[in-house]
Parts: sequence; C-alpha cells; structure tokens
Amino acid sequence: MHDDRHLVEGRLERAMRQFVRPAQYRDKVPLSLSVWHAPGEPVPVAEALAGTYAPFEPGTAWGRPWSTSWFRLSGQVPEAWAGRHVEVVVDPGFSGDGPGFQAEGLLYDASGVPLKGIHPRNRHLTVAERAAGGEPVHLLLEAAANPAVLRDFEPTFLGDVRTAGDRPLYRFRSADLAVLDENVWHLVLDVEVLTELMHELDPDRARRHEILRALERMLDALDLHDVPGTAAAARAELAEVLARPAHASAHRVSAAGHAHIDSAWLWPLRETVRKASRTFANVTALARDYPELVFACSQAQQYAWVKEHQPHIWERIKKAVADGNWAPVGSMWVESDANMPGGEALARQLVHGKRFFLEELGVETEEIWLPDSFGYTAAFPQLARLAGAKWFLTQKLSWNQTNKMPHHTFWWEGIDGTRVFTHFPPVDTYNSQFHAAELAHAERNFAEKGAASHSLVPFGWGDGGGGPTREMLEKARRLRSLEGSPRVEIEKPGAFFEAAYAEYGERAPVWSGELYLEMHRATYTTQAKTKQGNRRSEHALREAELWCAAAALRDPSYAYPYEDLDRIWKTVLLHQFHDILPGSSIAWVHREARETYARVLTELDGITARAVGRLGRGGPAVLNASPYPRREVVAYDGQLVRVDVDGLGARPLDADATTPHGPGAHAAATVDDGAIVLANEHLTVTVDRDGLLASVRDLDRGGREVLAPGARGNLLQLHPDHPTQYDAWDLDAHYRHTRTDLTEAESVELVEEGPLRVAVRVVRSFGASRITQEYRLAAGSGRLDVLTDVDWQESEKVLKAAFPLDVHAERSAAEIQFGHVHRATHANTGWDAARYEICAHRWLRVAEDGYGVALLNDSTYGHDVTRTPHERGLGTTVRLTLLRAPHSPDPETDLGTHRFTYALLPGAGTGDAVAEGLALNLPLRVAPAPALAPLVSVDDPAVTIESVKLAEDRSGDVVVRLYESRGGRASATLTASFPVAGADETDLLERPLRPAATSDRGLTLDLRPFQILTLRLRPA
Repeated sequence: MHDDRHLVEGRLERAMRQFVRPAQYRDKVPLSLSVWHAPGEPVPVAEALAGTYAPFEPGTAWGRPWSTSWFRLSGQVPEAWAGRHVEVVVDPGFSGDGPGFQAEGLLYDASGVPLKGIHPRNRHLTVAERAAGGEPVHLLLEAAANPAVLRDFEPTFLGDVRTAGDRPLYRFRSADLAVLDENVWHLVLDVEVLTELMHELDPDRARRHEILRALERMLDALDLHDVPGTAAAARAELAEVLARPAHASAHRVSAAGHAHIDSAWLWPLRETVRKASRTFANVTALARDYPELVFACSQAQQYAWVKEHQPHIWERIKKAVADGNWAPVGSMWVESDANMPGGEALARQLVHGKRFFLEELGVETEEIWLPDSFGYTAAFPQLARLAGAKWFLTQKLSWNQTNKMPHHTFWWEGIDGTRVFTHFPPVDTYNSQFHAAELAHAERNFAEKGAASHSLVPFGWGDGGGGPTREMLEKARRLRSLEGSPRVEIEKPGAFFEAAYAEYGERAPVWSGELYLEMHRATYTTQAKTKQGNRRSEHALREAELWCAAAALRDPSYAYPYEDLDRIWKTVLLHQFHDILPGSSIAWVHREARETYARVLTELDGITARAVGRLGRGGPAVLNASPYPRREVVAYDGQLVRVDVDGLGARPLDADATTPHGPGAHAAATVDDGAIVLANEHLTVTVDRDGLLASVRDLDRGGREVLAPGARGNLLQLHPDHPTQYDAWDLDAHYRHTRTDLTEAESVELVEEGPLRVAVRVVRSFGASRITQEYRLAAGSGRLDVLTDVDWQESEKVLKAAFPLDVHAERSAAEIQFGHVHRATHANTGWDAARYEICAHRWLRVAEDGYGVALLNDSTYGHDVTRTPHERGLGTTVRLTLLRAPHSPDPETDLGTHRFTYALLPGAGTGDAVAEGLALNLPLRVAPAPALAPLVSVDDPAVTIESVKLAEDRSGDVVVRLYESRGGRASATLTASFPVAGADETDLLERPLRPAATSDRGLTLDLRPFQILTLRLRPA
C-alpha cells in the first residue's frame, strides 16, 4: 500500500482548522456592552454594581496595566434557538499567552453572585443546555488587565503598578450569545484524542494506521460545507477505534484535577486572591456537569482568601468536598520554598495548613504536595510524619540540568532516618492537558517499569491558575481504556498513593538526604531584603512567643496574644511561598514584602516589649532568647557592657560590666607596619593595608593559622552573572569563568581600641557601588564578626565573600531545619559537581579530623565550597553569596542599600556552630526586667530548644519543641522553672502521642540523631 500518511494528516489538519473547529459555534448574536473602570485597586462586586457604566463597543482598547474594568453584558436568547445549547462566549482580547498570564475575568449574575471564571482556554458560560427561547441575559464581567511580564526574560517595568505606565494592554474582541453544536464539539474531541495518540505510536504499528484510516473515513463522511449536519455520521466512523480497550499491561494513570496557583509570582498577592476565586468558581461549576471530577487543591491560604472574599464560592467548595469532587491536599499554609524557611517555620506551615483543613473542611490531609518548589530539605520526611502526613509529592526534580532522578516512586529518608513514601510523577508536568504525548511520556519515562505500573498525573491549567476544563474531562472519558494509551482513572491523590503503596511499598527503593534541584540555585540569594525579612521575622517570632509564654506563667492577668501571633505567623508563612522567599517574583511583590516585614518586625517588637514589661520590676537586665548561655559585649546607654546570661533567661547587668572579666579577658588593637592587629584571649587577627584578613590565629589551638598559606580572607569577589534564561532563578556554572577580586580599599581605619571590643572599618568602591565593612572582635569571644553595609548599584553581577581556609575537608556541613547535611567538597560525580551552589541556614562548617571552622550569617543562604590546593597541601575555600543583580522579572533587583553580618568562627565544633549561629541571629535584648531563670532548660548541649510557646488550644499548657542538633544520640533531662503537673509528647499539631518519661529531676529525653520532639507541659 502506498504511504500517503502525510497527505491524509495534512488534509485532516486543514479541515479541522478551517471548517470543523469554527463550526462549534455557528450561530452567534452580540451582547450589548457597557463599562465602568475601577479607579484603583480591585473593588468588591457590591461597589461595582453601584458603578456608573458607559456604553462600550467591541474593538475598543481597555485596561491599563494592573487595572480592573467591569463590563455589563446584556442580551436575549433568540426565540429560534429554543431547545438548543446556548452559551455566552467572551473574548476580552486574549493574546497568545496561556491562561493566567494575561487578561482574566470572573462572570457574575446580575445580583453579584459569582458564576465562572474565563480565560483563553475557557471562554464560555452556559446559559441554558436546552434553551426555551426569549430568556434575558444580564451578566457582569470583572476583567483584570494583568500584563504578560515574562517575555524571554527581557527587562520590563510592567512588574509594578507604579512603573507600568497607562497604555491600554488589550482590545476587547467580542461578547456573544452563541449556540454550541454538541455533535461538532464532540467530534473535535474525538479527533484530537485519536490524532494525538496516532502521532505517539510507532509508524510500524498497525494501530497507528487503523486510526489514520478511521480519520480518513471520518473526513469522507464529513461535508465541510455542512459540518453540523454531517458531524454525527463523521463521529460514527470513529466509534470503533475509540472503543478498542487498552491492553492489560498498559500503564495505569491516576488523574487528579489540578490548578497550580502561585500565591504570588508575575502578579501581586492581591491578584492571587482573584485567581483563586476564578479557578475555584470554574472547578465547582465543572463538577456539576462531570460528577467524576476530583480536584486536588493545596495551599490553605488560598482557601482562606476565598472564604473571606467570595463566600458564595466558599460554600460551593464545601459542597464539592462533601460530594467527593474536591480533595484538599498538601497539608501546608502555602506551597512554600523548601530550602530556606527555618525549622520552626516549616513546622508551622504544616501546623497551620493541617489545622485549617481540619477545622474548616473536616479533612485530615495526608500528603505534602509541593510540585514546584526549588529543591527539598532533608528535614521534610520527619516533619511530614510528625504532622500526620503519609505521602510526599514533587514534580520539580524533572527540571534537573545534570542528573536524572533514578526513581519515580520511592521512600525518601530524612536526616534522622524517618522515611516518607514519595512520588515524582513521570509525566513531568503538574499542568497536564491529557495530551497523548504527555501520557506516552509518563509511560516511557516511568523508572519503576516491571516493578510497578501506576503513576499520578495532575491535569489542568496552572501556574497562573485556570484548572481543569470540560474538554479535559471529555478526553479523560475517552482515555479511560483506549488501545495504545495508558489507562486513565480520575481519582483522589490519596487513592493513588494507597494503590501505589499496596503495589510497591514494600519493595520501593530509598533515596537518602536532600532532594537537591540542579537548577534555580540563585534563589538562595536573589532579593536579599526579602530573605533578610524572613530570617529576622522568624527569630522575632521565636523571641516573642518565648517572652509571652514567660509573662503568662508569671502574671495570671497577662493575656497571651494568640490572635496576633497567629496572624503574624500566617503572614510570614505566606511570604515563604516558593516565588516570594526565593526572590523570583515581580518588583511589586518584593516591594510589598519589604514593607510587610517592616510592619511585622515593628509589631513583634511591641509584643515582646509588652510581654517583658509584665515579667516584673527590675533591671536593666539582659534577656537571652537563645537556649545556650552567652558571654557577650553589648551596647547599653551609650557604652559597651560585658554580660553573662543563661539560655532562655534574663540576668541583671553587672555593676562592673564595663570592664573585662574572666581569666585573661581583653580586646586590644595594635598597628604594625600598616597592618592592624586585633587580639583577645582566643584570636589574633591581622587586617592588612588592603583591608583583607592576612592572618587569623586560633590561640586556643596553639596559635594555629586558620587561613590557607598565601591566601587572604574576606576577599570580596565579583563575577558576571548572565544565566542562560531564568535570570532571578539561576546561577549557571559558567559564572565562575570570570572573576574580579576587590582588593583595593579607599580606607582602612581602626575605629574601636578596646578594652571590651576592637574594630577596623574598611571602605571600598567598585563600579557604581560602595561597601563598608567593620571587623569586630569582642573580649572573650572566639568569633570575628564582619558587619557589612553595601550601596549596591551593579548590573547582572554576583558578589561573593571568600575565606580560603587551611582545612582539609572532604565535605561541608550546612545547617538546615532541625539539623545539618553533609555535601562533598569535590566534584567526583555529576551529583557532586551539580551542587556547586548550596543552601545553608545560620552556619556552614568545614573540618578535618580534630579541627573545624564555621562561617556564620544573619541573613545569607547561598554558599559554595571548593577544594583549594596550596603550597603545603590542600585547603578548603568557603564563599558566601552576598548579592545579585538580575533584570528579570524585577529589572532593579537588589539595587540600593543593604546591611547584614557574617562571622568567622575558628576551631568550631558542630555544637559551637549551632550556639553561635543562634547568638548571631538572636541579639541580646536589654530591658527593664528582673532576673529570670530559664523557662525551660536541657542539660545536654546537643539538645537544642527550638521554640517555647503556649498551646494553640488556649489551655495554658506550655509547648516546647526541641531536637538533637549534632547528629548523635542524646540522653538529657528537661527542667522547667515553673511547677509541672504532667507532660506529653505530641505531634506537631500538639495532639498527645504518649506520656513523657519523667524522673525526680524532670523530663527524661532519649533522642536519636536529629530527632525532633514536641512536649506539652501542663503547669501545676
């Protein structure tokens, strides 16, 4: 037989494009339009109903960037359309950009009840499935003129309403009443399913040719000048090939409706409120027509927004949950970044998410649902299980640039040994459209073939929202069992996980440690002020909860600020969303984030001050929110003061605190041949004429030199930074090919000469930028602080601070949530080489046997660690990634002034790094207060207290969360400074698991490495 495949396929493509698809809506009448342009930010529908509307004609431009226009649509169903399927079809000027990345709208009825969202792939609203004829139509369209920001990563000022200009973005095309010809519509879907499947089948397979010939017969039966009249006959020619069942061995797909809605990204937070409303209206409307629909939806914050702003849609969601069409998933407040949130914050993501779903919808969610976050901390398996989650899902690892993940269904093992059953859908998208190419890829790509047969496919328009469409549901019906395709079953994600576990759970492989994304490494650094706001807010919340709990225990009349702390926590958790905290959102988002963090910190400072004021009279006293005792120098009343204070306690300032105390306590500075030498009883630090560290000697280890031979420390290095595409996201490896060392100093000046503290100030200028750094060494401290002020005016550059260390380290240890992870310092394998930029929280440590050095920071997450040969062996260079300057999606990313601190800690063990990292991030507070014994304390320094608060149920119980922080086993006793009537171990939601073990001294704790333990203490 002659091969005429391409001729038939070409004939089919033209017939569908020119004749069949246009025939879906053959009869149309335009609706009358009028418009009211909202004068600023979005308004409630009640205000729009009261607006003054002016006549509006199709073809008219509308919509300055980020504005909202309300359109009244009016008309009447023609009598001649009686008995036919009538719809309103709206096109406010959709462009080629996909749903969620341009104009969007929500249709309301005449009384203001929301009906359905519209977007480029979902433009209709059904007026009547069988019209009576003559029905009036009165609708209100809330149309958002959202600009398409991300165009080839070119710089644009469209990303902030203040800089976007006033030029209208869209031209309103049409708003019609139209008759949907259901035979033609179904024919289109039949053809699409078969054509897509045909193209995925190998040309030598008979099934491909059977489909081709059926499509050819369909074309022969179709009169292209009377498509509606011949569509039924054309469909009949396809019935047999559509009825062929799938093979018994076909891959099985559990399909869950989905609409990934970034809580902020290329739009501000306020727009996400509306995106969620549009999408959720679509889904609840779709469920009425397709009872098999299951919509998996995460992010409790978005539910809360809809509950507040769209009560009608909220009621429809509750009904859909009750009816089984809606599956709350994810267990988290938002789909957060999974690298940078602190340990307690990540726990609270789960606490607030789980609690919302339980209290508002009666659902105990059982999975972590993070398809799009940029890598996943090795602390997650334990946190998931402690929150009552059984499953974990991610999709993002399919973006790896170097190494392909070897598993799709596996056990993920965390740093403490906890495992969680995990699925990584082989379809490699969380926005499937049920295209045959996607399903075929899922089957071919599935790593567990032969051992398992089941994978998950989330389907629906996403990122900017949109969700499933009726066309997707129709395709799913055709694909339920179709020869040549995987079997498709729409069901809840939980049903998939149960089936996958039953099939493969006992034999599934194990992946141990972090799920590192080999891409988007710059998200540890971009938008430094957003990251700093997060870090400081996390620690301010820790401090506020501690002192509020102390005040409540000491003063029965004190009202613990439950509502305020709950609200603030949710604000901080929201800003940990995986495009806010990573710095990959538009300028508007980060401008508002900076403003929000400033308000949060101000409010928390007030909450803490009021709580401290209720502790009693006394003082001034120094208060320590760290669980470790501290001996530090602080500024008080215009002078430096030396203080000693227990962990989680308060101690009055000593009368002689302005002088050094302790054996050999001192801090002194000398000038030697242009170099400045800073010294105390632990360190001798030499700052050379260029303002660089020429020598750091550890006096506690026999004067050991910390820096590598011939190298200088705190060397600022500037690299060009031009990622291949994802500007804000990526730090591509080629950035390291070119480097400028910033060695020239404008001034090097001794600014403090002791006896409690010595300091050297160094000023440098480079490009259009200026940096001022102050080295500080305090009496009694083994830590050299580097206080840094930068006026950053660079373009597409990355700034690093390098510390070449005389330490032969095979691996680095970086703090993560509730512990640390080790990463190789070499690049032996592709997996090692791909980790050329890594994330650390408050500290990163490198060590050889018997000696280690840590770098601490108060707001920096990005680091790199390399092996550096020198004249006497092999050293290790640790660099902190301080600032970037990408142009997209924010063209002025990080420009302006920055203030942060990092520190060098020679001779550091893991415990030293933990304690000093906390000290750097929790500055001592001096306030009028009495002496206060630690609220709770633990007698093993390997056990770190993470948080102390009152229980969320307002019982007055005290909740203490702690963990083993050094990677070993710990046996300890916890004591409280208040009488305790009883204690339980609980899950993260403070639900009792078992009674806590007790002895005469207190609660006895036996912890495995990195174990997290939550205790609930009942005050007597």
